[in-house]
Amino acid sequence: MAVVTRTTVSEVVEAPATVGARATATLTAPASGTVARLYVQDGDTVKKGQILARISSPQARQQLSAARKADRQAARPVSFGGAPVSVRLPRLRLPNSLDAHVDRSFAQARKAARSIGDRAARTRLLAAIDAADKRQRAQRRALGEVLDGLTRSLDQALSQVSGQVSAGMSGLSASMASLRAASRSQTRAAVRAAEQTVDALVVRAPFGGVVTLGGASSGAGAAGLGALVSQLPAGLLGQAGASQAGAAAAAPAGRSGGTIATGVPVAAGDPLVTVTDVSVLTLSADVDETDVLLVRRGTPAEVEFDAVTGATYTAAVTGVGVTPKEGATGGVSYPVWLRLGRGAYDDGGAAPAPKPGMSAVVRLAVRRSENATAVPASAIVTSGRDTIVWAVRDGKAERRVVRLGAQGDAFVEILSGVSPGERVVVKGADAVRPGQSLS
Repeated sequence: MAVVTRTTVSEVVEAPATVGARATATLTAPASGTVARLYVQDGDTVKKGQILARISSPQARQQLSAARKADRQAARPVSFGGAPVSVRLPRLRLPNSLDAHVDRSFAQARKAARSIGDRAARTRLLAAIDAADKRQRAQRRALGEVLDGLTRSLDQALSQVSGQVSAGMSGLSASMASLRAASRSQTRAAVRAAEQTVDALVVRAPFGGVVTLGGASSGAGAAGLGALVSQLPAGLLGQAGASQAGAAAAAPAGRSGGTIATGVPVAAGDPLVTVTDVSVLTLSADVDETDVLLVRRGTPAEVEFDAVTGATYTAAVTGVGVTPKEGATGGVSYPVWLRLGRGAYDDGGAAPAPKPGMSAVVRLAVRRSENATAVPASAIVTSGRDTIVWAVRDGKAERRVVRLGAQGDAFVEILSGVSPGERVVVKGADAVRPGQSLS
Protein backbone atom coordinates (compact mmCIF):
# COMPACT_ATOMS: atom_id res chain seq x y z
CA MET A 1 0.00 0.00 0.00
CA ALA A 2 0.98 3.63 -0.53
CA VAL A 3 -0.18 6.97 0.74
CA VAL A 4 -1.81 9.48 -1.62
CA THR A 5 0.59 12.42 -1.69
CA ARG A 6 1.30 15.72 -3.35
CA THR A 7 4.16 15.94 -5.83
CA THR A 8 5.15 17.14 -9.30
CA VAL A 9 3.93 14.86 -12.09
CA SER A 10 5.37 15.07 -15.61
CA GLU A 11 3.82 13.18 -18.53
CA VAL A 12 6.35 12.29 -21.22
CA VAL A 13 5.74 10.96 -24.73
CA GLU A 14 8.59 9.16 -26.49
CA ALA A 15 9.01 9.14 -30.26
CA PRO A 16 11.74 8.26 -32.78
CA ALA A 17 13.23 11.19 -34.65
CA THR A 18 15.80 12.14 -37.31
CA VAL A 19 18.12 15.16 -37.40
CA GLY A 20 17.71 17.59 -40.28
CA ALA A 21 19.44 20.78 -41.40
CA ARG A 22 17.77 24.18 -41.63
CA ALA A 23 18.08 23.96 -45.41
CA THR A 24 19.68 21.79 -48.07
CA ALA A 25 19.97 22.75 -51.75
CA THR A 26 21.55 20.80 -54.59
CA LEU A 27 22.76 23.12 -57.36
CA THR A 28 22.67 21.62 -60.85
CA ALA A 29 24.28 22.41 -64.20
CA PRO A 30 22.11 24.93 -66.08
CA ALA A 31 23.32 23.67 -69.49
CA SER A 32 25.53 21.06 -71.06
CA GLY A 33 29.25 21.80 -70.96
CA THR A 34 32.28 21.16 -68.81
CA VAL A 35 33.38 22.24 -65.33
CA ALA A 36 35.74 25.09 -66.18
CA ARG A 37 36.78 25.66 -62.57
CA LEU A 38 35.84 24.33 -59.14
CA TYR A 39 36.42 26.68 -56.22
CA VAL A 40 35.46 24.42 -53.28
CA GLN A 41 36.06 20.96 -51.89
CA ASP A 42 33.99 18.55 -49.83
CA GLY A 43 33.44 19.86 -46.31
CA ASP A 44 34.25 23.52 -47.08
CA THR A 45 32.15 26.14 -45.32
CA VAL A 46 30.85 28.83 -47.67
CA LYS A 47 28.94 32.09 -47.38
CA LYS A 48 25.84 33.17 -49.25
CA GLY A 49 26.69 34.34 -52.79
CA GLN A 50 30.17 32.78 -52.79
CA ILE A 51 31.25 31.38 -56.17
CA LEU A 52 31.38 27.59 -56.06
CA ALA A 53 32.03 26.63 -59.69
CA ARG A 54 32.13 27.92 -63.27
CA ILE A 55 30.67 25.97 -66.18
CA SER A 56 31.91 26.39 -69.75
CA SER A 57 28.95 25.97 -72.14
CA PRO A 58 29.33 27.12 -75.78
CA GLN A 59 25.83 25.77 -76.37
CA ALA A 60 24.28 28.17 -73.82
CA ARG A 61 26.13 31.14 -75.29
CA GLN A 62 25.07 30.17 -78.83
CA GLN A 63 21.47 29.99 -77.67
CA LEU A 64 21.80 33.47 -76.18
CA SER A 65 23.26 34.83 -79.44
CA ALA A 66 20.45 33.23 -81.47
CA ALA A 67 17.81 34.60 -79.09
CA ARG A 68 19.22 38.14 -79.36
CA LYS A 69 19.32 37.91 -83.16
CA ALA A 70 15.68 36.78 -83.27
CA ASP A 71 14.75 39.64 -80.94
CA ARG A 72 16.43 42.20 -83.21
CA GLN A 73 14.55 40.84 -86.23
CA ALA A 74 11.25 40.93 -84.34
CA ALA A 75 11.90 44.59 -83.46
CA ARG A 76 12.02 45.73 -87.11
CA PRO A 77 8.87 47.66 -88.13
CA VAL A 78 6.62 46.45 -90.99
CA SER A 79 5.56 49.18 -93.49
CA PHE A 80 3.01 49.10 -96.34
CA GLY A 81 3.87 52.42 -98.04
CA GLY A 82 2.52 54.73 -95.40
CA ALA A 83 0.43 57.11 -97.57
CA PRO A 84 -3.34 56.42 -97.87
CA VAL A 85 -4.52 54.91 -101.16
CA SER A 86 -6.25 57.46 -103.50
CA VAL A 87 -7.43 56.85 -107.11
CA ARG A 88 -8.84 59.63 -109.42
CA LEU A 89 -9.59 59.80 -113.16
CA PRO A 90 -8.81 62.84 -115.37
CA ARG A 91 -11.77 65.11 -116.14
CA LEU A 92 -13.77 64.06 -119.26
CA ARG A 93 -13.72 66.83 -121.94
CA LEU A 94 -14.42 67.21 -125.69
CA PRO A 95 -11.24 67.47 -127.72
CA ASN A 96 -10.15 71.08 -128.29
CA SER A 97 -9.40 70.22 -131.90
CA LEU A 98 -13.11 69.53 -132.50
CA ASP A 99 -14.10 72.97 -131.15
CA ALA A 100 -11.53 74.66 -133.41
CA HIS A 101 -12.72 72.72 -136.45
CA VAL A 102 -16.38 73.73 -135.84
CA ASP A 103 -15.37 77.40 -135.32
CA ARG A 104 -13.43 77.40 -138.60
CA SER A 105 -16.36 75.87 -140.44
CA PHE A 106 -18.76 78.55 -139.21
CA ALA A 107 -16.22 81.30 -140.04
CA GLN A 108 -15.90 80.01 -143.64
CA ALA A 109 -19.69 79.83 -143.95
CA ARG A 110 -20.08 83.42 -142.82
CA LYS A 111 -17.36 84.59 -145.23
CA ALA A 112 -19.10 82.86 -148.11
CA ALA A 113 -22.48 84.36 -147.14
CA ARG A 114 -21.07 87.88 -147.04
CA SER A 115 -19.89 87.55 -150.60
CA ILE A 116 -23.47 87.16 -151.92
CA GLY A 117 -24.61 90.28 -153.77
CA ASP A 118 -28.31 90.04 -152.94
CA ARG A 119 -28.62 91.81 -149.65
CA ALA A 120 -31.83 90.11 -148.60
CA ALA A 121 -30.46 86.66 -149.37
CA ARG A 122 -27.16 87.50 -147.63
CA THR A 123 -29.03 88.63 -144.50
CA ARG A 124 -31.18 85.49 -144.38
CA LEU A 125 -28.15 83.25 -144.88
CA LEU A 126 -26.11 84.97 -142.15
CA ALA A 127 -29.09 84.72 -139.75
CA ALA A 128 -29.37 80.98 -140.48
CA ILE A 129 -25.62 80.53 -139.88
CA ASP A 130 -25.83 82.43 -136.53
CA ALA A 131 -28.81 80.32 -135.47
CA ALA A 132 -26.94 77.11 -136.32
CA ASP A 133 -23.85 78.35 -134.43
CA LYS A 134 -26.01 79.18 -131.42
CA ARG A 135 -27.62 75.73 -131.46
CA GLN A 136 -24.19 74.09 -131.77
CA ARG A 137 -22.84 76.03 -128.78
CA ALA A 138 -25.91 75.12 -126.67
CA GLN A 139 -25.46 71.44 -127.55
CA ARG A 140 -21.77 71.64 -126.72
CA ARG A 141 -22.54 73.13 -123.28
CA ALA A 142 -25.12 70.42 -122.64
CA LEU A 143 -22.62 67.75 -123.63
CA GLY A 144 -20.02 69.35 -121.32
CA GLU A 145 -22.46 69.21 -118.41
CA VAL A 146 -23.12 65.55 -119.15
CA LEU A 147 -19.38 64.85 -119.18
CA ASP A 148 -18.91 66.80 -115.94
CA GLY A 149 -21.65 64.76 -114.23
CA LEU A 150 -20.12 61.53 -115.45
CA THR A 151 -16.72 62.63 -114.14
CA ARG A 152 -18.17 63.42 -110.71
CA SER A 153 -19.94 60.03 -110.55
CA LEU A 154 -16.77 58.19 -111.46
CA ASP A 155 -14.73 60.18 -108.92
CA GLN A 156 -17.26 59.41 -106.16
CA ALA A 157 -17.24 55.68 -106.94
CA LEU A 158 -13.45 55.60 -107.06
CA SER A 159 -13.25 57.54 -103.80
CA GLN A 160 -15.37 54.89 -102.03
CA VAL A 161 -13.23 52.11 -103.47
CA SER A 162 -9.99 53.82 -102.41
CA GLY A 163 -11.42 54.41 -98.91
CA GLN A 164 -12.19 50.73 -98.55
CA VAL A 165 -8.70 49.83 -99.77
CA SER A 166 -7.16 52.29 -97.30
CA ALA A 167 -9.25 50.87 -94.43
CA GLY A 168 -8.18 47.36 -95.37
CA MET A 169 -4.53 48.39 -95.44
CA SER A 170 -4.92 50.11 -92.09
CA GLY A 171 -6.46 46.97 -90.55
CA LEU A 172 -3.69 44.85 -92.02
CA SER A 173 -1.10 47.20 -90.57
CA ALA A 174 -2.74 47.02 -87.12
CA SER A 175 -2.86 43.22 -87.28
CA MET A 176 0.78 43.01 -88.31
CA ALA A 177 1.72 45.41 -85.50
CA SER A 178 -0.09 43.20 -82.94
CA LEU A 179 1.59 40.11 -84.34
CA ARG A 180 4.99 41.82 -84.18
CA ALA A 181 4.35 42.88 -80.57
CA ALA A 182 3.45 39.30 -79.60
CA SER A 183 6.51 37.97 -81.40
CA ARG A 184 8.71 40.56 -79.68
CA SER A 185 7.33 39.54 -76.30
CA GLN A 186 8.30 35.93 -76.98
CA THR A 187 11.77 36.81 -78.25
CA ARG A 188 12.40 39.04 -75.22
CA ALA A 189 11.36 36.18 -72.91
CA ALA A 190 13.71 33.86 -74.80
CA VAL A 191 16.54 36.38 -74.40
CA ARG A 192 15.91 36.69 -70.66
CA ALA A 193 15.84 32.91 -70.24
CA ALA A 194 19.06 32.52 -72.23
CA GLU A 195 20.72 35.32 -70.23
CA GLN A 196 19.70 33.67 -66.95
CA THR A 197 21.16 30.39 -68.15
CA VAL A 198 24.46 32.06 -69.06
CA ASP A 199 24.51 33.93 -65.73
CA ALA A 200 23.89 30.64 -63.93
CA LEU A 201 27.04 29.19 -65.47
CA VAL A 202 28.70 30.91 -62.51
CA VAL A 203 27.35 28.76 -59.67
CA ARG A 204 26.93 30.62 -56.36
CA ALA A 205 25.87 29.49 -52.90
CA PRO A 206 22.18 30.37 -52.26
CA PHE A 207 22.93 30.53 -48.53
CA GLY A 208 25.78 29.81 -46.15
CA GLY A 209 26.56 26.24 -45.25
CA VAL A 210 28.77 23.19 -45.71
CA VAL A 211 29.62 21.97 -49.20
CA THR A 212 29.27 18.46 -50.59
CA LEU A 213 30.34 17.94 -54.20
CA GLY A 214 27.60 16.36 -56.29
CA GLY A 215 24.10 15.53 -55.05
CA ALA A 216 23.02 15.15 -51.45
CA SER A 217 23.23 11.61 -50.08
CA SER A 218 19.99 9.79 -49.44
CA GLY A 219 20.42 10.01 -45.67
CA ALA A 220 20.99 13.76 -45.54
CA GLY A 221 18.30 15.85 -43.92
CA ALA A 222 16.31 18.14 -46.19
CA ALA A 223 14.28 20.16 -43.72
CA GLY A 224 13.29 23.54 -45.13
CA LEU A 225 14.25 22.72 -48.75
CA GLY A 226 10.83 23.50 -50.16
CA ALA A 227 10.82 26.93 -48.56
CA LEU A 228 14.21 27.80 -50.05
CA VAL A 229 13.80 26.52 -53.61
CA SER A 230 12.24 29.82 -54.66
CA GLN A 231 15.39 31.67 -53.47
CA LEU A 232 17.69 29.87 -55.91
CA PRO A 233 18.84 31.77 -59.02
CA ALA A 234 17.01 30.82 -62.21
CA GLY A 235 18.58 27.89 -64.00
CA LEU A 236 20.24 26.30 -60.94
CA LEU A 237 17.43 23.79 -60.58
CA GLY A 238 18.17 22.01 -63.86
CA GLN A 239 16.71 23.65 -67.00
CA ALA A 240 15.85 21.25 -69.79
CA GLY A 241 18.23 21.40 -72.73
CA ALA A 242 19.72 19.29 -75.46
CA SER A 243 22.88 17.48 -74.42
CA GLN A 244 26.06 17.94 -76.38
CA ALA A 245 27.71 14.86 -77.85
CA GLY A 246 30.64 15.26 -75.51
CA ALA A 247 28.34 15.26 -72.48
CA ALA A 248 27.11 11.74 -73.13
CA ALA A 249 29.83 10.37 -70.88
CA ALA A 250 28.77 12.57 -67.95
CA ALA A 251 27.67 10.70 -64.84
CA PRO A 252 23.91 10.60 -64.15
CA ALA A 253 22.13 12.69 -61.52
CA GLY A 254 22.81 11.60 -57.98
CA ARG A 255 26.46 10.75 -58.47
CA SER A 256 28.81 11.06 -55.56
CA GLY A 257 31.03 14.03 -54.89
CA GLY A 258 34.17 12.38 -56.27
CA THR A 259 33.02 12.70 -59.90
CA ILE A 260 32.87 16.50 -59.88
CA ALA A 261 36.18 18.08 -60.85
CA THR A 262 37.63 20.65 -63.22
CA GLY A 263 37.33 19.48 -66.82
CA VAL A 264 34.55 16.95 -66.15
CA PRO A 265 31.72 17.10 -68.73
CA VAL A 266 28.23 17.71 -67.37
CA ALA A 267 24.75 17.65 -68.85
CA ALA A 268 21.94 20.08 -68.03
CA GLY A 269 20.47 19.05 -64.67
CA ASP A 270 23.50 17.16 -63.39
CA PRO A 271 24.12 17.88 -59.67
CA LEU A 272 27.24 19.94 -59.08
CA VAL A 273 27.33 21.02 -55.44
CA THR A 274 25.08 20.49 -52.43
CA VAL A 275 25.04 23.21 -49.78
CA THR A 276 23.69 22.29 -46.34
CA ASP A 277 22.91 24.98 -43.77
CA VAL A 278 23.69 23.46 -40.35
CA SER A 279 23.45 26.73 -38.45
CA VAL A 280 20.15 25.47 -37.03
CA LEU A 281 19.50 21.75 -36.58
CA THR A 282 16.00 20.41 -36.57
CA LEU A 283 14.31 17.16 -35.61
CA SER A 284 11.48 15.35 -37.35
CA ALA A 285 9.71 12.98 -34.96
CA ASP A 286 6.91 10.47 -35.58
CA VAL A 287 4.41 10.72 -32.71
CA ASP A 288 1.76 8.05 -32.24
CA GLU A 289 -1.86 9.04 -32.82
CA THR A 290 -2.69 8.24 -29.19
CA ASP A 291 -0.30 10.95 -28.01
CA VAL A 292 -0.12 13.57 -30.75
CA LEU A 293 -3.13 15.58 -29.50
CA LEU A 294 -1.17 16.35 -26.33
CA VAL A 295 1.68 17.95 -28.31
CA ARG A 296 1.64 21.72 -28.79
CA ARG A 297 3.95 24.30 -30.31
CA GLY A 298 6.56 25.13 -27.68
CA THR A 299 6.33 21.78 -25.88
CA PRO A 300 9.78 21.13 -24.34
CA ALA A 301 11.63 17.89 -24.95
CA GLU A 302 14.82 16.01 -24.14
CA VAL A 303 16.71 14.21 -26.89
CA GLU A 304 19.18 11.33 -26.85
CA PHE A 305 21.29 10.08 -29.76
CA ASP A 306 22.73 6.64 -30.30
CA ALA A 307 25.81 8.37 -31.72
CA VAL A 308 26.40 10.43 -28.53
CA THR A 309 26.26 8.06 -25.56
CA GLY A 310 25.60 9.61 -22.17
CA ALA A 311 24.50 13.01 -23.50
CA THR A 312 21.12 14.71 -23.35
CA TYR A 313 20.04 17.58 -25.62
CA THR A 314 17.26 20.11 -25.25
CA ALA A 315 14.60 20.74 -27.89
CA ALA A 316 11.26 22.50 -28.39
CA VAL A 317 8.34 21.76 -30.71
CA THR A 318 8.01 24.17 -33.63
CA GLY A 319 5.12 22.53 -35.44
CA VAL A 320 2.72 19.58 -35.52
CA GLY A 321 1.77 18.01 -38.84
CA VAL A 322 -1.69 16.88 -39.94
CA THR A 323 -0.71 14.27 -42.55
CA PRO A 324 -0.92 10.76 -41.11
CA LYS A 325 1.75 8.16 -41.66
CA GLU A 326 1.00 4.45 -41.34
CA GLY A 327 3.50 2.53 -39.27
CA ALA A 328 4.85 -0.96 -39.87
CA THR A 329 2.53 -2.41 -37.19
CA GLY A 330 -0.59 -0.79 -38.63
CA GLY A 331 -0.73 2.17 -36.26
CA VAL A 332 -0.80 5.78 -37.38
CA SER A 333 1.68 8.50 -36.46
CA TYR A 334 1.97 12.20 -37.22
CA PRO A 335 5.06 14.31 -37.89
CA VAL A 336 6.23 16.70 -35.19
CA TRP A 337 9.06 19.15 -35.84
CA LEU A 338 11.42 20.42 -33.18
CA ARG A 339 14.30 22.83 -32.98
CA LEU A 340 17.34 21.15 -31.46
CA GLY A 341 19.23 22.95 -28.70
CA ARG A 342 22.55 22.29 -26.99
CA GLY A 343 23.54 19.02 -25.43
CA ALA A 344 25.50 18.09 -22.31
CA TYR A 345 27.03 14.92 -20.90
CA ASP A 346 26.06 13.58 -17.51
CA ASP A 347 29.15 15.23 -15.98
CA GLY A 348 28.11 18.63 -17.37
CA GLY A 349 30.53 18.72 -20.30
CA ALA A 350 29.31 20.11 -23.63
CA ALA A 351 28.19 17.47 -26.12
CA PRO A 352 29.06 17.77 -29.84
CA ALA A 353 26.53 18.90 -32.41
CA PRO A 354 24.98 15.91 -34.20
CA LYS A 355 25.02 15.51 -37.99
CA PRO A 356 22.00 15.67 -40.31
CA GLY A 357 20.51 12.23 -40.79
CA MET A 358 21.38 10.90 -37.31
CA SER A 359 18.62 9.03 -35.47
CA ALA A 360 17.36 10.07 -32.05
CA VAL A 361 14.72 9.48 -29.40
CA VAL A 362 12.77 12.51 -28.20
CA ARG A 363 10.93 12.68 -24.88
CA LEU A 364 8.19 15.28 -25.11
CA ALA A 365 7.04 16.73 -21.79
CA VAL A 366 3.41 17.07 -22.87
CA ARG A 367 1.97 17.80 -19.38
CA ARG A 368 3.42 18.89 -16.06
CA SER A 369 1.47 19.45 -12.85
CA GLU A 370 3.05 21.05 -9.79
CA ASN A 371 1.89 20.07 -6.27
CA ALA A 372 -0.54 17.56 -7.77
CA THR A 373 -2.50 14.92 -5.85
CA ALA A 374 -0.80 11.75 -7.01
CA VAL A 375 -0.64 8.00 -6.56
CA PRO A 376 1.92 5.45 -7.77
CA ALA A 377 1.22 4.37 -11.37
CA SER A 378 0.78 0.74 -10.19
CA ALA A 379 -2.30 1.76 -8.18
CA ILE A 380 -4.31 2.56 -11.31
CA VAL A 381 -6.70 -0.14 -12.55
CA THR A 382 -8.91 -0.05 -15.64
CA SER A 383 -12.33 -1.58 -15.03
CA GLY A 384 -14.53 -1.52 -18.08
CA ARG A 385 -15.00 2.15 -18.97
CA ASP A 386 -13.89 3.33 -15.53
CA THR A 387 -10.47 4.06 -14.11
CA ILE A 388 -10.29 3.08 -10.45
CA VAL A 389 -8.02 2.76 -7.44
CA TRP A 390 -8.59 0.62 -4.35
CA ALA A 391 -8.57 2.80 -1.28
CA VAL A 392 -8.15 1.34 2.22
CA ARG A 393 -10.93 2.26 4.63
CA ASP A 394 -11.27 0.60 8.04
CA GLY A 395 -8.90 -2.09 6.87
CA LYS A 396 -11.03 -3.05 3.86
CA ALA A 397 -10.84 -2.33 0.12
CA GLU A 398 -13.10 0.39 -1.19
CA ARG A 399 -13.54 0.93 -4.94
CA ARG A 400 -12.97 4.53 -6.03
CA VAL A 401 -13.58 5.83 -9.58
CA VAL A 402 -10.92 8.44 -10.30
CA ARG A 403 -10.24 11.02 -12.97
CA LEU A 404 -6.65 11.22 -14.19
CA GLY A 405 -4.49 14.21 -15.09
CA ALA A 406 -0.83 14.06 -16.02
CA GLN A 407 0.45 10.50 -16.26
CA GLY A 408 4.13 10.08 -15.42
CA ASP A 409 6.20 6.95 -15.40
CA ALA A 410 6.23 6.67 -11.58
CA PHE A 411 3.26 8.77 -10.44
CA VAL A 412 -0.15 9.64 -11.90
CA GLU A 413 -2.07 12.80 -11.11
CA ILE A 414 -5.54 12.24 -9.60
CA LEU A 415 -8.00 15.04 -10.29
CA SER A 416 -10.85 13.51 -8.31
CA GLY A 417 -11.68 10.32 -6.35
CA VAL A 418 -9.07 10.31 -3.58
CA SER A 419 -7.44 12.87 -1.29
CA PRO A 420 -3.92 13.31 0.04
CA GLY A 421 -3.27 11.18 3.13
CA GLU A 422 -5.48 8.27 2.10
CA ARG A 423 -3.93 4.88 1.50
CA VAL A 424 -4.30 2.95 -1.78
CA VAL A 425 -3.36 -0.55 -2.95
CA VAL A 426 -0.32 -0.59 -5.24
CA LYS A 427 0.60 -4.29 -5.40
CA GLY A 428 -1.82 -6.71 -7.02
CA ALA A 429 -4.43 -3.96 -7.34
CA ASP A 430 -6.08 -5.65 -10.31
CA ALA A 431 -6.95 -8.71 -8.14
CA VAL A 432 -8.60 -6.81 -5.24
CA ARG A 433 -12.36 -7.22 -4.60
CA PRO A 434 -14.74 -4.81 -2.83
CA GLY A 435 -14.72 -5.27 0.98
CA GLN A 436 -11.60 -7.41 0.89
CA SER A 437 -9.69 -7.24 4.15
CA LEU A 438 -6.35 -5.55 3.79
CA SER A 439 -3.66 -5.60 6.38
